[in-house]
Amino acid sequence: MTFSTVSALSPLDGRYANKLAKLRPLMSEQGYMHRRVQVEVAWFIALSDAGFAEFKPFSPGARTYLMSLVKQFSAADADAIKEIEKVTNHDVKAVEYWIKSKFEARPELKSVGEFVHFACTSEDINNTSHALQIKGARETVVLPAIDAIIAKLREMAHTFADTPMLSRTHGQTASPTTVGKEVANVVVRLMAAREKIARIPLLAKMNGAVGNYNAHLSAWPDFDWEAFSQHLIETPEPLGLGLTFQPYSIQIEPHDYMAELFDAVARTNTILIDWSRDVWGYVSVGYFKQRLKDGEIGSSTMPHKVNPIDFENAEGNLGLANALLRHLSEKLPISRWQRDLTDSTVLRNIGVALGYATLAYQSLLTGLNKLELNEEALADDLDNAWEVLAEPIQTVMRRFGVEGAYEKLKAVTRGKTVTAEALHGLIRDLAIPEAEKERLLAMTPGSYTGKAAELARRV
Repeated sequence: MTFSTVSALSPLDGRYANKLAKLRPLMSEQGYMHRRVQVEVAWFIALSDAGFAEFKPFSPGARTYLMSLVKQFSAADADAIKEIEKVTNHDVKAVEYWIKSKFEARPELKSVGEFVHFACTSEDINNTSHALQIKGARETVVLPAIDAIIAKLREMAHTFADTPMLSRTHGQTASPTTVGKEVANVVVRLMAAREKIARIPLLAKMNGAVGNYNAHLSAWPDFDWEAFSQHLIETPEPLGLGLTFQPYSIQIEPHDYMAELFDAVARTNTILIDWSRDVWGYVSVGYFKQRLKDGEIGSSTMPHKVNPIDFENAEGNLGLANALLRHLSEKLPISRWQRDLTDSTVLRNIGVALGYATLAYQSLLTGLNKLELNEEALADDLDNAWEVLAEPIQTVMRRFGVEGAYEKLKAVTRGKTVTAEALHGLIRDLAIPEAEKERLLAMTPGSYTGKAAELARRV
């Protein structure tokens, strides 16, 4: 079978391949190889600048050439590394050999080729590469996608700040709110969740086979390898890696930061699942219409339908993302003794987890951009829910010491169809000041929204 998008095993590389073009160069195996080359080259250049008599600083031309291996890394380079791996059966060693193969016509580099991957264990390269992959995905794909959703929701919160809407608690009519305030609630939650994702430091270690700089010190016992490693890891790109130094580890970086990050993304996704279901419900009861697209079909048999598929797709893919993210966060911090290999194959699925999340963010934003508010449906619901004014009436009664206020309103409203006339008759008979009666008589379900509009505009 010839590989194509229709023969892909994963829909991320099949049906939805064109939607994940920004993520693929970062989180694919090619992206992983690219970051490995970056780390190996950064380590190699840093060693040349360390002051060792046996390894002199590189000439400007050699530095430029080495950096070009990173900047110009291509699919053909990735394929070449894969060919070497067929012989070595070791992916990191294949990267090392590929880099050395680029030195054949450059005597300055070839003469010091043994310093490529010097004193490193594979995990020194892998953990830093994964951190760089995650850094790229977080900064260029995940956070911008979440920011776009927040921006759209904030716009909706402000636009619909004054539009009254009937609340429903436990599925029953409840105190009115505004459309904008309900959207604002989601904005505030997402902003807090987004900041947690953004603030988590991405850790990396380069300290040898079991985290003690054993090999390093065997070569140069008096050199401060820990400071050297920290400097390389924390120096911004392109001279360093722009990550946060992890001083203690076994052979692998412990992955606790990954667990924290993936939990934060999953928590964000859970907020969006909640919102996707709410919007789905609002579409179902007619609060929102969906903007039509020429030629689009909602149902194969029911021509009238415009299904809320974008919110359904978002919910489904957010669920898939969270299943993977939560497995990653539970599994990755666990390693037998000083290292086992179970994390290696699992780490290769970070891109899958973030892929489903990214796909969901796109679907959700597409759905939000299709929405049109149906103010008539909102107003009709409010006009048929005068019972919600039992709350303010009995609260005012309590203020003026009317005995059994709650119980009196309960007897009049619970389980009954409540009309404006019935409530107005009750209000007129109350033993409260006339000014308060007039205020209650002027109140409607649509005007009883508290600070909702103010809160929505403030977000």
